[in-house]
Amino acid sequence: MSDWRPTADLAALEKRAELLAAIRGYFNGNALEADVPCLGRDGVTDLNIDNIRAQVNGATAYLQSSPEYFLKRLLAAGSEDIYYLGKAFRGGESSNRHNPEFTLLEWYRLGWDEQQLMSEVADLLSRLVRPNQPAVHRIHYGDIFFQVTGLNPHIVELDQLQEYAGELARRSFGGETRTTCLDLIFSLAVEPALPAGLCLVDHYPACQSALAKLGEDAGGNPVALRFEAFLDGMELANGYCELTDPAELRRRFTQDITERQDQGRSAMGLDENFMAAMEHGLPDCAGVALGVDRLLMYLLGAHAINDGCAFPLN
Repeated sequence: MSDWRPTADLAALEKRAELLAAIRGYFNGNALEADVPCLGRDGVTDLNIDNIRAQVNGATAYLQSSPEYFLKRLLAAGSEDIYYLGKAFRGGESSNRHNPEFTLLEWYRLGWDEQQLMSEVADLLSRLVRPNQPAVHRIHYGDIFFQVTGLNPHIVELDQLQEYAGELARRSFGGETRTTCLDLIFSLAVEPALPAGLCLVDHYPACQSALAKLGEDAGGNPVALRFEAFLDGMELANGYCELTDPAELRRRFTQDITERQDQGRSAMGLDENFMAAMEHGLPDCAGVALGVDRLLMYLLGAHAINDGCAFPLN
């Protein structure tokens, strides 16, 4: 017999409701809540995201993996500081920390950089996890990577990264890209070594810039002006000093499309409505996306995301 009951108990669902209300309370009066579509005509080109397709009126549409493109279109149209709290969707994600449908908090601050936004992430989380007050650590990616591996991720030769990643994965990584090797090494070796509490890791290698601006670290190495937040070792948020150059955005998207084709991945086109908004002009801003279900896991002391979701797909 099918078990129709929710996977989360009533106490967990009440905690979820409290968390959503607290998040909205934090932004009340200082950012506009935007209600943007979950279904769009275009997906994303990101190599790490599997877009979920839907058939609508005889045409292909996509459940949105984040509200980013819609929110940036609103910013380009003159919106004030903005946030979204709602559902997002990604295929190919099923584990104790992943569900294809999940709750996402994403917000943008005009005129800020990623350092200012890191401070706000720390402030928001300190309020949401009370009475617990985790220690806050700001760590440069290159420093923690070198501390754990002995390799400087910004200048190490690719063959050394491939060898190190291959030893961790127990298979050959010859032929893999720099980004793929860095992702695996960070996930398997570096993340477990992060200190307890809230870790804000910034200055990612330039090859992992995604939609972030580029800058330089104190050693003159090119770095992505982005950060990730980890709470007791669990990845929770990803933020950028947003790239505003439409020509560079188009170049990165085109490179993504080529790499998807080379890897035999599903073809994705450019979202030309988004590109038109970027060409009109995205104001200088910083943005971050935070996984609400994972934050709820932390608050509940749970080991699986389903413990805080009423009716997960998995």
